[in-house]
Amino acid sequence: MIRITGFQAESLVIGLMSGTSLDGVDAALVRIKGSGLSTASRLLAYVQLPYEEEFRERIKALCTIEHSNVEDICSMNFLLADQFAAAAHAVCHQAGIAMDEVDFISSHGQTVWHIPKEDAGRSLARSTLQLGDLSVIAARTGRPVVGDFRPADMAAGGQGAPLVSYGDLILFGDPQRGRILQNIGGIGNCSILPAACTADQVTAYDTGPGNMIIDQVVLELSGGKLAYDENGKWAAEGTPDQAWVSEMMQHPYFSLMPPKSTGREQFGAAYAAAFLAGAGERGLSSADIVATATWFTAKSITDSYKRWVFPEYKIDEIIISGGGAHNEVLLSMLSELLPGRTVAKASSFGIDDDAKEALIFALLGNECIHGIPNNVPSATGAGRRVVMGKLALG
Repeated sequence: MIRITGFQAESLVIGLMSGTSLDGVDAALVRIKGSGLSTASRLLAYVQLPYEEEFRERIKALCTIEHSNVEDICSMNFLLADQFAAAAHAVCHQAGIAMDEVDFISSHGQTVWHIPKEDAGRSLARSTLQLGDLSVIAARTGRPVVGDFRPADMAAGGQGAPLVSYGDLILFGDPQRGRILQNIGGIGNCSILPAACTADQVTAYDTGPGNMIIDQVVLELSGGKLAYDENGKWAAEGTPDQAWVSEMMQHPYFSLMPPKSTGREQFGAAYAAAFLAGAGERGLSSADIVATATWFTAKSITDSYKRWVFPEYKIDEIIISGGGAHNEVLLSMLSELLPGRTVAKASSFGIDDDAKEALIFALLGNECIHGIPNNVPSATGAGRRVVMGKLALG
């Protein structure tokens, strides 16, 4: 399954990722040499296979208690696997590489529900559910598939999130500069990498809503014509209601100490609907509403740094990736709220802004294949290092 060159394993891997933004499946074709923190990787090709609008809305429905049912979840587990497999074939086609040249595929899956902490009052265990069955992907591609990473960390006492911190350390760890790696997908998550840190010194947490609220209000305000605010153009036409955002920052999630994680359970459709209702009561224009949602994301990210990061660590650079890296207004707001700090895109460091998370899941799958622990307990709260991932043979 893995070719050995000299004393180092070298493999051709496809990383697959579908995040809380529900844009579609990201597929990264990656050449990986070695394992552990000395792993070397090179992105060969990247594609995003967008979800059709109706399909996206079906997934969103699964992420709500009111509209989800076991029949739909069962079916979507296989339907999503077909989408993941199609994305794997698409990235091979773009690179001009036959699927049988790929050593293995590593898939994050699609999170539809996440319970990071036990709720004894409702008899709910800490648990998580990602759809996109590994065996179906393996059958459609003929390749071994690693996936379902989060449960192993949760079984060890962690929250199963954020998971990208280990890959962030491989890609962006620096002997002299302290960095925050801020991904802005549907949910925002950050990894804090002090200068010359080891894996045990990395911390991480979900900052709160990323593009999730922005995307939903844009969808509603445009009557379904727009799925997101391209380059922040709509927000640029409005003025954020900063006083209202200060009120929204009283949400209990923001006062929780890391490690912590969240998702559509807290900041999904119901939250967006309440946000739109509140905007209506305040008489905000459509542009002001989008600008306010964007300021909320920027404020939730930067306030978390000021509360949890800057008092403890020397940070030289904040590096942004994910869909939010394309929102120029959001980036401008982040810079405004972080005076004297360098805010840059991952692409400035040679890592594709959109491909970064899919690339990282290729790295996490590589660690799993080599039997190397790939969680970061200081980020997730797990009691020990574990090997995350399960394997379906092609």
